[in-house]
Amino acid sequence: MAEPMKIRATLQGDVADVRILMLHPMETGQRKDGKGKIVPLHFIQSVLVTHNGKTVLDAQWSQAVARNPFLGLRVKGAKAGDKISVTWIDNKGEKRTDEVTVAGAS
Repeated sequence: MAEPMKIRATLQGDVADVRILMLHPMETGQRKDGKGKIVPLHFIQSVLVTHNGKTVLDAQWSQAVARNPFLGLRVKGAKAGDKISVTWIDNKGEKRTDEVTVAGAS
């Protein structure tokens, strides 16, 4: 099973600043292991971010994205206590969903 994502969502006025770190190998299919064999493709294909159940980002990725990808976005109309959910699906069918509550401004 995939490692949990590290997600932070902090409020700045009515905009949530969302930062996501996805722990994933993101293999390109071009790298060789210590024995000279090609490491097979393994990458995130789809990323979906929702704010209180409403889609705010729907992205399609390829193997061109770096290992442990970091994603930052801003969500207008957010309030403290709102839910931000992030789901990714990779090319092997693995799926991970994590959720965070928007923190108030400090």
